[in-house]
Amino acid sequence: MTGPGRAPGQPRDPFAALPPDAAELAARWAEAAFAPAVDEGLRAIHRDMAEATAALAPVCDASGRCCRFGEWGHLLYVTGLEAAWTLRAAARTPTAEDVRAAALRDDCPFLEAGRCGVHAFRPVGCRAYFCDPRAAGWQEELSERMLARLRALHEEHAVPYRYGEWRTMLAHFVA
Repeated sequence: MTGPGRAPGQPRDPFAALPPDAAELAARWAEAAFAPAVDEGLRAIHRDMAEATAALAPVCDASGRCCRFGEWGHLLYVTGLEAAWTLRAAARTPTAEDVRAAALRDDCPFLEAGRCGVHAFRPVGCRAYFCDPRAAGWQEELSERMLARLRALHEEHAVPYRYGEWRTMLAHFVA
């Protein structure tokens, strides 16, 4: 989904936007991502999102367009907890150079051979985005509803809430 900030196609260094407490935030998010209650909360959000999406039946041709942000004119925004949970489950953790290179290409560091390398563990914004033009009417509402639940999950478990551009949020963990 798109979010506030720069226009796609204007690469920037995702590390430049890191707050002074980035390492502390990353540690808190990573610890929370392993907590069973948080894990179940995220999985419940993803299950509900999958059910809502299935009922709307958008077409996904698995082209990887959703991962090529600049090419398709969107940015991906996530919470810190989502980034930690995705990294927890990923087969590989991107390096700082991987994150910088993805920012320069204006795509996702998990884009592998044209496909999502973390599809089963992707954030809510990825789960709400479809190239199908028929999805334009409901994507934003579904995303906002699930983001509210994500924020509540952060609050329920006393996890610091931050919402930011995907590569910058990943940079918290690899800086």
